[in-house]
Amino acid sequence: MDDFIIVGAGPPGSRFAYQAATAGYDVTLLEKGEVGKPLACSGHVSTDIWEYLPADAKDDLFQNQISGARFHVGGPDSTAYPFYKSETISHVIDRVGLDKRLARRAAAAGADLRDEHTVVDVDEQSDRVVVTATTPDGSKTTLTSRMVAGCDGPTSRVRQSVGLTAPAEQLHGVLAFSEEPDAGDRVDVHLTAPTFFAWRIPRGDAGVEYGLAAPPGAEVPQLFDELTTAYDVDPSRRCSGTIPIGPPDSVTTDRVFLLGDAAAQTKPFTGGGILYSMTAADIAASTIDPTAPSSLDRYETQWRDELATEIRLGSLIRRCYSLPEPVQRVGLRALDGEIGVHMDRPSSFFSRAQLRQLFS
Repeated sequence: MDDFIIVGAGPPGSRFAYQAATAGYDVTLLEKGEVGKPLACSGHVSTDIWEYLPADAKDDLFQNQISGARFHVGGPDSTAYPFYKSETISHVIDRVGLDKRLARRAAAAGADLRDEHTVVDVDEQSDRVVVTATTPDGSKTTLTSRMVAGCDGPTSRVRQSVGLTAPAEQLHGVLAFSEEPDAGDRVDVHLTAPTFFAWRIPRGDAGVEYGLAAPPGAEVPQLFDELTTAYDVDPSRRCSGTIPIGPPDSVTTDRVFLLGDAAAQTKPFTGGGILYSMTAADIAASTIDPTAPSSLDRYETQWRDELATEIRLGSLIRRCYSLPEPVQRVGLRALDGEIGVHMDRPSSFFSRAQLRQLFS
């Protein structure tokens, strides 16, 4: 019997698998398809990402550096309100490559990585958890562990199987890519989608990423077509996915815990969750003992202590996306310029340094 079965080899699953295997636990890591595919997430991340990767990973994954953003209330030709730093704020990376690199590192640490294994049932028992999955040849296999980590995304099969509550909200996101090189150091953010936004991210020689997210039923494909038409591009490799917002009251049962999108450990004001999910994975690895189910309480408490304030403040920032356009313009005009804000920590907006910057 394994100590942990981890369902989902995205960043939180592979990070937890790596940490648990390094600690000497028996770990099986299941991925329903090929690791990293299909792509359903942007590769725009804070520079903190490299702290979670081997030293040479940047050579393979780095695509571009970003020092700020231009905010628009309308389309590409509308007034731009710049927010920037005199230094690099974030990096654009190969998102598929990130997943593959993290999964390979987990396997090298001793995790049993099995792709093409789709979990169809999770049976939580008093002393173990039984996981049933389909295999590449179409047959079914049964695996047993002391605990299960559900890292299988916003529509988590693990979460559904054990009766945990879904995230408060699930947005519909669309991504597409054009091939023209663009090494610009600013992203464009358009507050034109209902309750959320659209974006354009330069990816250096890898091209340009276009994206938009909004609540389901908001005609997201049509809004996305309007965005790309306004930029006069016809991007290829379109993909879509669900963005969970708002963690439920509990992400644990007696022997199951959730990480990443399955737990809605995401930023409400951008939808990103790579750094939050790997932070939670490290907390899980340091607090959970597979032989002591009560240790899940420590995980539940500590990840919220670390991230709840940032998530709450991020929700407040997101409310600004729905303000009337005249109010948005006044606010953007008043706040634009050099900033001292960290893209993963909304609390930095209220730091002394940032407040001094705003009122100097």
